[in-house]
Amino acid sequence: MKKIFIICVLMFSLLTVGCLKRLEKKMDVSSFRQEEEVKVDGDTKEERKGLEIVGNEDKVIENVANTDEEYGASEGYIKGRKDTDTFKYQRLKGEINSSLLDRVVLEKEENDKHAWWLRLNGNHEVSGIDPYAERLIQDYDIIYAGDTSKKIVYLTFDEGYENGYTPMILDTLKENDVSAIFFITGAYLKKNPDLVKRMLDEGHEVGSHSVNHPSFPDLAFKDYDKLESEMLDLEQEFYDKFGIGFKYIRPPRGEYSKRTLKAAMQMGYKNVFWSYAYKDYDVNDQRGEDYAYNKVMDHLHNGMVVLLHAVSKDNANALDRMIKDIKSNGYTIAPFDL
Repeated sequence: MKKIFIICVLMFSLLTVGCLKRLEKKMDVSSFRQEEEVKVDGDTKEERKGLEIVGNEDKVIENVANTDEEYGASEGYIKGRKDTDTFKYQRLKGEINSSLLDRVVLEKEENDKHAWWLRLNGNHEVSGIDPYAERLIQDYDIIYAGDTSKKIVYLTFDEGYENGYTPMILDTLKENDVSAIFFITGAYLKKNPDLVKRMLDEGHEVGSHSVNHPSFPDLAFKDYDKLESEMLDLEQEFYDKFGIGFKYIRPPRGEYSKRTLKAAMQMGYKNVFWSYAYKDYDVNDQRGEDYAYNKVMDHLHNGMVVLLHAVSKDNANALDRMIKDIKSNGYTIAPFDL
């Protein structure tokens, strides 16, 4: 009986170990599949957060280096690099080929996606912004308004593509002796170099709106090289054509994260948003120049940075009256130098 009992105990132990191993293997496969699905399908906010958690557990996110030696970007930081503009212009001139991004620093920044939004008011006061964004203004070189103690307005135009109205806008600005800033994309520069040259020749500022207008946080989450390319490739082409670079960048879609704001800073840009905008970009939903005029004038405020899309027929037609009445209300329309 004792022998039979020992044999039974041994058989039970073997069966238990076998079951545990099969269960462990099943759990490993399940965990792998779940992680793989998150990495492949990282298009929703929840899936992106799942991927970021992997990074916070000291695992290397795909396409992200965690040592300075893997990229040239940190070399300048470690050795007491020159100011960002000098470093960047060395790159634009072809004197160096190092990355401008310090991936080690960027990995420490959150990459939760946020969209720029405003809380409008009818009291001709600066619009309210997301409290989260307000906390980032100083540390992440964010511009969304000028000096709110002064009656100053800044005109900013986004140029994703040419819809035939930019020449009219430039004519109006010139006739009224007013300067503005134009944020251009890669496609706009390729197709309209003469208009961009005219902007510069007539004293306007030109800023970056990226090569292809992607969401920067999506790129900063997946591929730093692509993020840098979206910013720098446009500036490289701009520099090759006109011999100057960009000081300002407007994040496409108004989407940002701490990581992308910091990346822009590392590349020598100030991040420009706005203190007023309205739905003017839908070319199939234009409501007349009076509508455009009233939208802007009803929200006029000190330090106003107004976003206007140059594809809007209404904006182009209303601009002359806007400018004249902004001035008649005691405001100065200032060159963009914030």
